[in-house]
Amino acid sequence: MSSQPPAAPPLAMTHRQIMEALTGLLAAFFTAILSSTIVANALPTIMSDLHGTQTDFAWVITAALLANAVTTPIWGKLADLFNKKILVQLSIVIFVAGSVMAGLSETIPLLLTARVIQGVAMGGLTALAQAIIGTMIPPRDRGKYSGYMGGVMAVGTAGGPLLGGFIVDSPLGWRWTFFVCVPLAVVALILLQLTLKIQHVRRPAKIDWLGSILLTSGVSLLLIWVSFAGNPAYYDWVSWQSAAMVGGGLVLLALLVLVESKVEQPIIPLKIISERTTALAILASVAVGIAMFGSTTFLGQYFQVARGATPTEAGLLTLPMIAGNLTGSVVSGLLISRTGKWKGYLIGGSILLIGGLGLAGTMDHTTELWQAGIFTAILGVGLGMLMQNLVLAVQNTVRASDIGTASASVAFFRSVGGAIGVAVLGAVLSNRVTQLATEGLAAAGIPVTGGSAGASLDLVDMPAPVREIMRAAYGDATAEVFLISAVVAVVALISVLFIKERPLRRTVDIQPDTKPGTRADSNPDGQPNADGERSTAGLASARH
Repeated sequence: MSSQPPAAPPLAMTHRQIMEALTGLLAAFFTAILSSTIVANALPTIMSDLHGTQTDFAWVITAALLANAVTTPIWGKLADLFNKKILVQLSIVIFVAGSVMAGLSETIPLLLTARVIQGVAMGGLTALAQAIIGTMIPPRDRGKYSGYMGGVMAVGTAGGPLLGGFIVDSPLGWRWTFFVCVPLAVVALILLQLTLKIQHVRRPAKIDWLGSILLTSGVSLLLIWVSFAGNPAYYDWVSWQSAAMVGGGLVLLALLVLVESKVEQPIIPLKIISERTTALAILASVAVGIAMFGSTTFLGQYFQVARGATPTEAGLLTLPMIAGNLTGSVVSGLLISRTGKWKGYLIGGSILLIGGLGLAGTMDHTTELWQAGIFTAILGVGLGMLMQNLVLAVQNTVRASDIGTASASVAFFRSVGGAIGVAVLGAVLSNRVTQLATEGLAAAGIPVTGGSAGASLDLVDMPAPVREIMRAAYGDATAEVFLISAVVAVVALISVLFIKERPLRRTVDIQPDTKPGTRADSNPDGQPNADGERSTAGLASARH
């Protein structure tokens, strides 16, 4: 019985070929992640220089995350329709333009516009990196390569603040936190041109522009509402403005669901995201996004504002989280490739995530820094075990032609979670700081004008007694941010508990069992055949 699956030979790539193809891709991905995190420790300085508030602080992060989120599904659909290599290179060009504009910004609105442009590019790089890995590597082997990607994400996510802090403290100044990403992007562009060689099957292009507009406006309206609600300078939680914005946002999202159920090629295909594994992975990804972006955004601010660390010192104090994230991502990826089992790592990662955030929720402005390091290391391991492996679980259930859209859907909801997390937690932090600072100033007999005690991040020019009260307020208020994130992370644990574990297939695409006696990797719905991994022996050579 001479039988070898017809689709396997052209798709099989050696380890060396895969690593060569991944070189430029990982460089581009690293640049995108770095750009989103390098400003974390620079933000207090940027806000002071550009006279920004706590709300501005949150929106410099949220603007990029929101643009990333709403464009990720568009890039994912484009990846299923057009040449992925050209799309990645286009993303890098857009990214360079946004970075230069951000570095030259003289006002907060201009900086926010530049961050939106960067976010559009980051959406492309994130979605396309996942899609390209999905088209080259079978899920059974994807764990170790996703581990490399997770490692790059870990170093970029937590290493960015370290580099950003060093740049801010150097003669270069905060503007170079944006400029430094430009040469990295150019190097990635050259590497991609030289190393990335993948086949593309051209298909007719139909982009769901109406769905994209509804998605962008619906999510944006809700995020703008949550950022300013409850702020005395804007409007109350219960007000006509809140009713109009929440009602409008929900109507737009309801119309989105209606449109997506009707169009031929939806931007967020309900068929894919309603599949059990994908739906639960998306729910978990939202929770992970809130925890990841919320914690990393406000952790650097805690070290600098509450603990008086320099930007460089704040970066060094995030190293435990880098190490934890890197360890969790790489080790879990290698073990998943070796065993084919992945659900246990998702459960373990969720438990560590909840534990790390809960412990961080006990911190205040007097917590020993070595304790903070242990708490954030636990948090980092949990994030490392969750992020890439949630995408892997989803990719294992869909056909190769849908990998771009499915991967982008998970990345989209994770970024939306992050944008929601930063906006909501930023608002919570701002209100709590104002309350604690007002109480502290009143107790010290210092007059407070108009409840504006917590509005400014410019602590440098404050009198020493006021500065110490503000530091204490920021330190104590940050704990609330981590506690809320810990509660949200429980959603991730519940979601992954209900995900059904399917052994990872060894083929890039789902192989239907079309002839009696043929040993296919899996049946059309992605379920493994009865003889499990032995049925894939003929394809094992693709791993090497």
